[in-house]
Amino acid sequence: MKTAAFISHKPHSHSPPFIKLCNPKLFTQNQHRIVRCQIKSFENQPQNWSVEYLSGTVPVQLIQSSSSSSLSMAATSASDSVSKAVKKVCLFYCPETQALAERIATQSDSIELRSINWRTFADGFPNLFIPNAHGIRGQHVAFLASFSSPGVIFEQLSVIYALPKLFISSFTIVLPFFPTGTSERMEDEGDVATAFTLARILSNIPTSKGGPTSLVTYDIHALQERFYFGDNILPCFESGIPLLKQRLQELPDSDNISIAFPDDGAWKRFHKQLQHFPMIVCNKVREGDQRLVRIKEGEPQGRHVVIVDDLVQSGGTLIECQRVLAAHGATRISAYVTHGIFPNRSWQRFEHDTGGKPGFGLTYFWITDSCQVTVKQVMDKPPFEVLSLASSIAAALQI
Repeated sequence: MKTAAFISHKPHSHSPPFIKLCNPKLFTQNQHRIVRCQIKSFENQPQNWSVEYLSGTVPVQLIQSSSSSSLSMAATSASDSVSKAVKKVCLFYCPETQALAERIATQSDSIELRSINWRTFADGFPNLFIPNAHGIRGQHVAFLASFSSPGVIFEQLSVIYALPKLFISSFTIVLPFFPTGTSERMEDEGDVATAFTLARILSNIPTSKGGPTSLVTYDIHALQERFYFGDNILPCFESGIPLLKQRLQELPDSDNISIAFPDDGAWKRFHKQLQHFPMIVCNKVREGDQRLVRIKEGEPQGRHVVIVDDLVQSGGTLIECQRVLAAHGATRISAYVTHGIFPNRSWQRFEHDTGGKPGFGLTYFWITDSCQVTVKQVMDKPPFEVLSLASSIAAALQI
């Protein structure tokens, strides 16, 4: 590997103004990749120095090369400093998210699962207990929530409000699906925007020793909902689209993929993340008493078209979009949504196309595991495939 690297600094800096590097070497130590090379030219300095970059750290380190053992000691010291910088997180979960929590814990040794005793009194109200509450003092704590129905929200909020008061260093809520996101605006006087209501409830979580609570959520329905949260919570808006892009690269026809959006709202949310694919935009038009899906722009002829949206409920719009794309010549049709809600088992409406009938079935229907109830129902049932958020959540907990 014969490569030279150059590092320059601004005038009057205390750092060397010009460094030329050669003979770089790449190796792995303590799960960190280390690049080491010698300094070929170091202005106004003798040439007994080396430069080292340890992945995940800044800045580049300059090490005096008096001996190979000193280099090894320096590399070990740098690696140890990174290990100490990794945030150890105690991850609590509700019964519904236990499977996802276990997958998250497998992604990193820095995540330790902690359980809660979820019980009820005779009258049905929650009887909750956090074991070893003293043991989490001074720790970074997270809670993996699922507000899948109004009936489970109160008991989880009770825990969420209690944890920050246990003298923890920081508190993070992971709520993969923000359930009231579709109720974000008022159209008539008297309408209640429950998205705003839930955002206000979360914004009033008690502050921990480390400051405001962090909230991690995925592909929230309306972008303006980020402004519904108050100053006492730090919302972190993540996306499941990187999981979709990775899966598309694995397909045998990955070079023949087009992305379709069922409406302008889906295009606004996702087109920047998918800009490298040919795009098709559909919309709804009114013809008499009917609202029909039409292609607004783009060409599906001969393509494997993937319909992308943030969530699906009954699936009516998605099925209409599928039929229109098939009628315009799409050879294969698949779908992706981050949140598969499917009330009343509406996922059963989607058939599997094993080849040649894109108007009647989907080749793939990808969802994430943001909604655990749905995951249990569709697991191992084509055309459904589940793309897990576990690695993304584990990374978000290190922010």
